[in-house]
This record gives sequence, C-alpha cells and structure tokens, in this order.
Amino acid sequence: MEERTGAPWPWVAVGLTPAGAAGGRVAVRLQRDSDRALLPDLGRTAGAEVDVRVIGPVRALPSPAPGELRQRVRPLRPGLSVAHAAVTAGTLGGFVRTPGGLAVLSNNHVLAASGAGSPGDAVLQPGPSDGGGPGDRVGSLAAAEPLVAGRAILVDAAVALLDAGVAARPGELPGGALGALVPDSLDVEPDEQVEKVGRTTGHTRGVVTAVEVDAVAVQYDGVVHRFDDQLEIQGAAGAFSAGGDSGSVIWRSRDRAPLALLFAGSTTGGPGGSGVTFANPLATVLRVLGAEWVHD
Repeated sequence: MEERTGAPWPWVAVGLTPAGAAGGRVAVRLQRDSDRALLPDLGRTAGAEVDVRVIGPVRALPSPAPGELRQRVRPLRPGLSVAHAAVTAGTLGGFVRTPGGLAVLSNNHVLAASGAGSPGDAVLQPGPSDGGGPGDRVGSLAAAEPLVAGRAILVDAAVALLDAGVAARPGELPGGALGALVPDSLDVEPDEQVEKVGRTTGHTRGVVTAVEVDAVAVQYDGVVHRFDDQLEIQGAAGAFSAGGDSGSVIWRSRDRAPLALLFAGSTTGGPGGSGVTFANPLATVLRVLGAEWVHD
C-alpha cells in the first residue's frame, strides 16, 4: 500500500462490530462521505449485515493542554504527560519489563518522535509542551516499532528504560491496579465496556465498537500510514479521548484486564459527533516489543 501526503486517500477500513442477539456485522469506516461511492450496491438488506460510518480523518494524538496529569509527578504512574524531547506531549500508558529493566510504555510518536528519535534519547515527564525540560528526564528511549511506509502496520509503540533512581507505581490507577494477564487480541469482543486514563481527558469510559479493523489510515504530520487489526472505541458520554491521550492503556471494565494501547482518533463518527478512538491490541504490542506487562 502506497504512503501518500497531500490530498486524502479514499481509505476504506473494515472490521467487525456487535449486532445484539444477531451476533456481529461488518464494520465499514470511511473518512469522507464521498467515499461511499467506493462501496458496491449491497441492496436493501445490507443494513442488517453492514455498519457503515463516516468518521473523518484519523490522526495521531499528541497535543498541548493544561491540567493535573500534565504536571511533574514523582513517583511515575500511568496517565501522566510524557514525551521525547522533540515531541509536544502524550501519555505514559503503563510499565513493562524488558531485557534492560523496567520501562515506560507509550507510542512511537510519543517516545520516539515518529521514528526520528534514536536509542538513548531523553524521555521527559512532563512532556515539553507541559513545561518539561532537561531536568525532567525520567528515562531513555530503548526501542520503538518502526512506522514503515508502504506496508500495513500493527502497532504504534515504544518503550523507554527508566533512569536509576526514578520510582514508579504501576498500579496507581482509578479503581486500583489492572490485571496481570493480557488477553489475546482475538479474545477482545465488540461491545466490551472499557476505560482509560489519559493526560488530556483523564479517566473516561467507553465501549468497543469494532474489532480486527484493517486499513485504518492514520495521519502523522501529513503522512498517512495504514494500520491493520485495530480496535475501535467510542465514548460512553462524549469523547473517549483527545489530543495528548496517545499512549494510554485501555482496560476492560468488568475485570480490569489491560486490552489495548491508544494511539489515534477522529473528531466525528461517534455519538453526538464526538469521534472514535483507535487502539493497538496490547497483546500484539508486547509481542512486537518483546516486553512483559507489569501490573503492580
């Protein structure tokens, strides 16, 4: 698949969405209403089988804004502002164990400047747009899954090793620590109630509206990358996420199992025009990075 800048590509993302007692339907997501012309005429019965929504452009979500989670906080905990020194700010999603030691988990575009960063680069808490500077260094970039043009990508993820003496409280989240077990991506069901805590919108609740979504086109500073096997989430009351929430870990409400890593969203297509959020299955993130989830 070709990477493209400038005029929007007519992307059609496809996944699965719940349909009550009927089981599931095919979820089709478009970025422009005019892209409906790309779809075949499925006849009058298509409404029972296909859920078509126009969600607008999908973008990575680092953005400046004020608030408590954007301040300097020690010990570190999930939900705080964090970023590479060349990035505005994103969210510290959680903590993982790597061969090098305990590390912060977030997105490539948060910790590695969308691939522009190099191993050893400083990671700051809070991020630069929240006032972070050299004295706020908490770790160094250790690994990031590349955002490669011309092929489908599974995750936007990176880890930063904590500096010596930097304390962390992985379980300090609304409601307490998350579960120790990360469900396989195929075990995440549409219609699951979920939550997250992010640097911009704080603690929000939502519902998984589609799973296994392929061909999600995400804009990174005008460059479009394609993501496959993603989760789509909409807010229970208003937006589930906003700019700066990238990197948040999303968990399942009923058992607090960690499910996904938030990385992008749109501003339309959800209830009341509040947009939808896209996230990488956390099991895939950990597998790709060779990391182990730390829950407490």
